Amino acid sequence: MDHARFADRDAREVLDVRHGPEALDAITREGFWAVVATFEGAVTAVRFAEVTPRPYAVGRGPARPPAPAVGWEPLDRHWRTSLDRTAYVRAVGEVRERIAAGTVYQVNVCRVLSHELDGEADLDGLDALLRQGNPAPHAARIRCDAAGLDVVSASPELFLSRRDGRLVTRPIKGTAATAEQMLPKDFAENVMIVDLMRNDVSGVCEPGTVSVDELCAVEAHPGLVHLVSTVSGRLRDRVGWPEIFSAAYPPGSVSGAPKSSALEAIHDLETAPRGPYCGAVGWVDADRGEADLAVGIRTFWAEPDDAGGRWLRFGTGAGITWHSDPEGEWAETELKAARLIGLAAGTVTP
Repeated sequence: MDHARFADRDAREVLDVRHGPEALDAITREGFWAVVATFEGAVTAVRFAEVTPRPYAVGRGPARPPAPAVGWEPLDRHWRTSLDRTAYVRAVGEVRERIAAGTVYQVNVCRVLSHELDGEADLDGLDALLRQGNPAPHAARIRCDAAGLDVVSASPELFLSRRDGRLVTRPIKGTAATAEQMLPKDFAENVMIVDLMRNDVSGVCEPGTVSVDELCAVEAHPGLVHLVSTVSGRLRDRVGWPEIFSAAYPPGSVSGAPKSSALEAIHDLETAPRGPYCGAVGWVDADRGEADLAVGIRTFWAEPDDAGGRWLRFGTGAGITWHSDPEGEWAETELKAARLIGLAAGTVTP
């Protein structure tokens, strides 16, 4: 059954499905919409008639909601990766060469893991498993067959929040197993992306209202810690989602700086489209002028192949700077994937 589930609300009964620029226009005008945008820029919005609050809200802490009575058959761990270790290390080296040449300062290099799915596999069960074993402040489950959406996200990262005319973004850059293992390059990377995000939101905010409200705060999540900063600004009057996406998309934290050069490097070095991974996943309530869109990290999605099969995808990546160690960056992609892939495979218990 088509539905959407977020940290603090459920939505049912599909009224409308929009794609592309038409979707951005629609979510600006009226209604409650579940939104999924791929990293490559394809936007899909699904309007729901019925929206109900959930009896809990997952904040930054370890809230553990009750799981629906839906099962999940553990996967057999035969995962494919779009970039193997050798290819990923080589890509990191190429980014460092581009940094040395002065064409870019930081690039997020990602790979997509894929596992074949049984035809009967229902991602509702995976969603329940993740909500128990990896609670996240921007957890989302969006399914709409007519829209081609089957997504489960345990994202810890806010891309854009809109409330009371204010736009907020909380980029994550810097990841380690513990706070003590954070490197100087992690802090430098975060500051670099904060500067990029300040510039992005300035394009749609009132002059002089953009501020950095929090810089390099250490935030704990299951199995790792992140550095998180907060940037906000007051939106100009009559700014809609087409203008906001034009100014800020794709998210700076998962592209790089300068963004145009980073996107060129990503196009050259990555061998598979990212899809919803590193895109935007969340909701927009046009009637209330509110929204919460997460960066689509820690995100699974199902899609068919040309041979009639069905695949579960999951992305993982790392931000590359001049000070990056190629093997260390590969290890970071493994760290980010370990818990969620383990939950899906049954090797990690909730």
